[in-house]
Amino acid sequence: MSYLEVHQLTKVIGPETVLDSVSFEADRGQVVGLEGQNGSGKTMAMRAVCGLIRPTEGEVRVGDALLWRDADFPPSVGLLIEGPSLLDSYSARANLELVASVRKVADSTDIERALARVGLDPNDRRHVRKYSLGMKQRAGIAMAVMEAPDLLVLDEPTNALDASARETLAKIIRQERERGAAVLLSSHDGEFLGGACDVIYHMELGRVTGCEGV
Repeated sequence: MSYLEVHQLTKVIGPETVLDSVSFEADRGQVVGLEGQNGSGKTMAMRAVCGLIRPTEGEVRVGDALLWRDADFPPSVGLLIEGPSLLDSYSARANLELVASVRKVADSTDIERALARVGLDPNDRRHVRKYSLGMKQRAGIAMAVMEAPDLLVLDEPTNALDASARETLAKIIRQERERGAAVLLSSHDGEFLGGACDVIYHMELGRVTGCEGV
């Protein structure tokens, strides 16, 4: 049994079926990609994996927990979905400290290390409103990895990143895989996915249309 198992996931919103019998899986120490254009269902599937939406039909199992029966959310998850959720009037470090205060898993050393890993200065006191889009994206990635989660979910993490930052992101993904995390990664950039993933599921119009090992 894989650490993450998504089985026949369907989500209907009004007259539209945004996910149609989607199935995929990811194990610990594996990077799994969801590839497709905007509107293909990648983000909606990731939101379901993280417990942020409840499917109309189907199951999501993370570890021993069946979501919406045993738990509302995965027991250990770091996520970046639809861009970083940051408070503009806080520094990057203060944003991470605020999130870390919820579960109390990451301490100040973990926060400093996460910011340094993405190329941000942990001692930068500027509010994130003064950050570029790329710097905000880096802060969002740092927030996702700071607790060393068992499941790491990154939705279009290359958005706004320059070539150097993309290389840093690829290195972080490799490190998370080696640490033993199950990594779920989405992108419309097939080249980046091909270099980062072990398995890629292709999506179109809310359906999985194919799967390939890399």
